[in-house]
Amino acid sequence: MDTGRAAKSARTVVISGVPDGVLKDDVMSDILVIHFQKSKNNGGDVEDIIYPTREKGVAYVTFEDQEVVESVLKKNEHRLEDKRLSRYYPLKVTPYFTNVFSSVTSVLNMSVFKDQYVLEDLIQELKKKNTALSFGPLQSNGHISVQGSFPAIKMLRDCLLLKAKSLSEDKNEERKSRQRQKKQQQQCRLTTDTNNFVLDAEREKQVVVLDTDIYLYMKNVLPKKLLANTDVVISDITDGDITTLYLQKTRSRPNAAQVLAFKEEIERQSLKLHNTLCKERIYLEEYTREEKQKYQLMCETLKSHYPSVLVIPYDTHIDVIGNSSEVFEFTREVNKEVQSLFQHR
Repeated sequence: MDTGRAAKSARTVVISGVPDGVLKDDVMSDILVIHFQKSKNNGGDVEDIIYPTREKGVAYVTFEDQEVVESVLKKNEHRLEDKRLSRYYPLKVTPYFTNVFSSVTSVLNMSVFKDQYVLEDLIQELKKKNTALSFGPLQSNGHISVQGSFPAIKMLRDCLLLKAKSLSEDKNEERKSRQRQKKQQQQCRLTTDTNNFVLDAEREKQVVVLDTDIYLYMKNVLPKKLLANTDVVISDITDGDITTLYLQKTRSRPNAAQVLAFKEEIERQSLKLHNTLCKERIYLEEYTREEKQKYQLMCETLKSHYPSVLVIPYDTHIDVIGNSSEVFEFTREVNKEVQSLFQHR
């Protein structure tokens, strides 16, 4: 079944720019099928079409042959034309795979650097070195919002952590030179409001920063042995799109090297999931409270057939996370049930 789903997602394209509300949905579906079956559009036999979808102006078209997908994607311009339309409409065609983990938002607390740097100058320097990231305005309390891919944000946070650690060590050396005191480990914090980073060598604590959705997937879907290591105590702090894990050895159990190895295993698994998982969001804003509950119940009912899909319900939407083929099939079934529900209103 997994092979079949993967093959189907590989034969599916996402169509954006479909004119909304111009014609009846079934008529628009027919026009789309005709368009993508024409040879002048590099098309071929269409196996299935999903329209309308939860996203306005978006349709999913599945071809019988994967080679047709490649041909359709190569066409520079798709113009939807039909005598039933008053004008032509440009369409955007993309392969079906939406890795929403490509964008996360993190809030950094830069106030730790205010004694050594002019924060505005430091931010400008970071912007020049991290052009793939989008920086919000610097707040009066030293906080700044950063948006971009999770790997890029993690790299930035790691870089700032090292910079903060260096400042911390310099201060510690100055303190030692002035007076002899009991050795103490300087704790360096570069965090969001919930202190996402902590260095604590005396207690042999390791820190892992993860995308929140990936962490939830690891926690709820992957084999329990990954995060259920009885030799390591795990605590977590979630701040929006970012979750920080604190790993610490239990008494008389593993040494620091074993805790580090466990950390590295989590990071390897996280990177693998980041490259393979995708997420689709089902929006619920227009529904009543009762309709939202029915929608969530529908997702939970279908979930039993998709053990590798994670469904996360929120007040305004539902996130569906998994590999692209299973997410495609799951949301497809949900959409069919929703359309049936609407017809009986």
